[in-house]
Amino acid sequence: MKRFVSGAVAVAVCLSGGLLSQQTSDTATTGPSTPTVSVDVKVVNVLATVRDRHGKVIPKLEKSDFTLEEDAHPVTIQYFSRESDLPLTLGLLVDTGMSQRTVIDQERSASKTFIERVLRDKDLAFLIHFDREVELLQDLTSSKQQLESELASLQTRSRFDREDSSGPHSPDSRDNNPQRGGERGIRRGGTQLYDAIFLASDELLRKQQGRKAIVVFSDGVDRGSKESMDGAIEAAQKSDTIVYSVLFKGEEQFSDHHSFGYPGMGGHRGGGGKRFPEEQRADGKKTLERISKETGGRMFEISKKQSVEQIYASIEEELHNQYSLGFTPEKTDAAAYHKILLKTKQKDAEVQTREGFYMEQ
Repeated sequence: MKRFVSGAVAVAVCLSGGLLSQQTSDTATTGPSTPTVSVDVKVVNVLATVRDRHGKVIPKLEKSDFTLEEDAHPVTIQYFSRESDLPLTLGLLVDTGMSQRTVIDQERSASKTFIERVLRDKDLAFLIHFDREVELLQDLTSSKQQLESELASLQTRSRFDREDSSGPHSPDSRDNNPQRGGERGIRRGGTQLYDAIFLASDELLRKQQGRKAIVVFSDGVDRGSKESMDGAIEAAQKSDTIVYSVLFKGEEQFSDHHSFGYPGMGGHRGGGGKRFPEEQRADGKKTLERISKETGGRMFEISKKQSVEQIYASIEEELHNQYSLGFTPEKTDAAAYHKILLKTKQKDAEVQTREGFYMEQ
């Protein structure tokens, strides 16, 4: 098992947000004095799902059915394909904080079924749990058996389970060397949702090629992360990762009213603990909605009408019916965030995709 260490907040990421760099050269053979011309071509990849007005996936559109804009200017779609058969790298991020204690059994069962249905031999997946720490339970693997074995071990934190405040991984002592002791760790109080998304995107998915997605199972309330929500979204966008989120509120009384003296949670040992600051009692549903929307995914809420099994079936359907569109950005010298708007000419159809990309030099 590995524990992550996030390092600096600003991390240099090459070829970000689906930005691919291809270099070609034309060398004349007329003589040694002829200069070599190097052309740097940058292509942005955009994954999308299209649904009709009834919410049904539309799987067989063509390139001519789409229009694309970058920063409100039309751009030409140069590459187009259907992505149902391309390899997928998938991350499962499971909230094991106290608020999820009543749903952990359901999480395990549904996640196992999801892995069995979604993963193929050419796909890879990993498993992370997060509460007061972000821990990689299973690194990238194509083995369903290994993933299911780690899923079976998932447990929520006890409210009486406190970390030792001493040692190299204590809340106030961060090891910024990922290789130290063979472990990468964060240990602070709270539920580190943003750190989990950031680290999964930046340390694992950024290095992978092809389609990438994260499924987060959480109440959406972050407490104790070093990274902000914006930082987590940016990391996902830079790694070209779609984030799907599954909201299960669980036992809200634990997350909203008790800190039990954990470091960084605003409470005190003994009685009279403080309530969380306002930003730490944010609406978890709105948090997950924003993260998913801006990365091209969707937020699902478990209810009596929609079970976790039904939600995973919907995510599976999307992952197996995606479109991939590529274009060359107009402002290749502008190192910044650029908005994109992808539409379809199909009547009453809705396109689900990320809202922008990062151009880095």
